[in-house]
Amino acid sequence: MKELKIFTPATIANVSCGFDVLGLALDTVGDEMTIRKVAEKGVRITKITGQSVPLETQKNVSGVAALALLAEINTDFGFEIEIDKRIKPGSGIGSSAASSAGAVWAINKLLGDPFSTKDLVRFAMEGERLASGVPHADNVAPALFGGFTLVRSYEPLDIINIHTPSELYVTVIHPQIEVKTSDAREILKTTVTLKNAIKQWGNVGGLISGLYTEDYDLIGRSLEDFIVEPIRSILIPAFDLLKLESVKAGALGCGISGSGPSVFALSKGKDTALKVAEAMRIVYDKVGVPYDIHVSKVNKEGIKILESK
Repeated sequence: MKELKIFTPATIANVSCGFDVLGLALDTVGDEMTIRKVAEKGVRITKITGQSVPLETQKNVSGVAALALLAEINTDFGFEIEIDKRIKPGSGIGSSAASSAGAVWAINKLLGDPFSTKDLVRFAMEGERLASGVPHADNVAPALFGGFTLVRSYEPLDIINIHTPSELYVTVIHPQIEVKTSDAREILKTTVTLKNAIKQWGNVGGLISGLYTEDYDLIGRSLEDFIVEPIRSILIPAFDLLKLESVKAGALGCGISGSGPSVFALSKGKDTALKVAEAMRIVYDKVGVPYDIHVSKVNKEGIKILESK
């Protein structure tokens, strides 16, 4: 293969209780990227549509991630990247992760898969470092592995693919305001109380157990964040009402997607997820802020090939 066109998914990071360690991939929203081998060494970004992001390789997350990969393998050729950027930067559903993960995944395929998926996470994290100042993996990991992922450790990097219940659906509302990850990190406290820490890791354990046993009630009870959500929720208009109405409509639980402003809800079954979407619409039609809503199964595959040449 000399060229790949791929779908690289949007993702939800943190999943309420798992700040910087839990994430999941979506199936109905994501970027499309075309990556091709070229004779000239290095990485060039030749075309970007959809959103205004830098074309310069060193200033674009996909370029930085690709260069991190190529620094560990010798090639006598290079790569060109085109991005149809369908995930708005600052949306809270993994815009930078989609570009970073997509670039390294496709280049690895064109090279004959010399690197493991965990290696690809490590390279893609360099794109996240550029975007937010912190090389976190909770978005790039689910994009690359698919489904739910747990970053058990960063040093050394240890990522676990978590079982995804068959009837689990996601509803995401994206208010059309921008919350930069770097800014959302700056408002966080650097210390937490032992009481809140105990409640938080109890919820992480409960959520993982609920996913493996397909105990939807346990999943819902575990979707509580005592550490980050109380601070970041002030950046999202009508967050408390959105959460209340989503649960009333049948959602298992509701929380901030990544650093926001997107808000996600998990539901058992597509019908309930659609009811939650309608409840979210009613709230935001009154708020008066433009928004998008997505309803999706959890994407167990992650990045997908659309065309190959």
